Amino acid sequence: MKSKYLLLGLIASAIMFSAGSAYAVCPVCVVAVGAGVGLCRWLGVDDMISGLWIGALLLAIIIWCLNWMKKKNISFKFSWLVVAAIFYLVAILPLYQFNIMGHPLNKFWGIDKLLLGIILGSVIFLISVLFNNFLKNKNEGKVYFPYQKVVIPLLLLLILSLIFHFVIGCQIKIPFT
Repeated sequence: MKSKYLLLGLIASAIMFSAGSAYAVCPVCVVAVGAGVGLCRWLGVDDMISGLWIGALLLAIIIWCLNWMKKKNISFKFSWLVVAAIFYLVAILPLYQFNIMGHPLNKFWGIDKLLLGIILGSVIFLISVLFNNFLKNKNEGKVYFPYQKVVIPLLLLLILSLIFHFVIGCQIKIPFT
């Protein structure tokens, strides 16, 4: 069963990384967010913090997919909604299926910590993309500093991760306990 998901992930990665370079979200940013997800899970970081990075990664991939569809002149009514729903369902349903999400004691504000993190991570990533575009438009289409498109989302995600870790009380867990 795990080999099927690994193969699907490799195929999806090959498609994404074979795409062109003129996208709303750069490949370096997606790789950095993906590395953040892997690192969080490997270190046993609280699910809400891991969810932030998963949500950001999902939204980055959705934006890539929508831009690829636009480039290929693929459009239909509510295409953005359909693409987003597919990606979120493909990511979230297996988490429930394998009991990674849905534990009654793993909730915050009455919502599963991982799901809440995914929602907030997606929102923060969207805000960072919009903020980057705002800054570029304000500066006549130029960035204010190198790698601005990468730094802004990562900085916002790191700040929110630290807020959850220190203020809300998310703690690093011992893996596999």
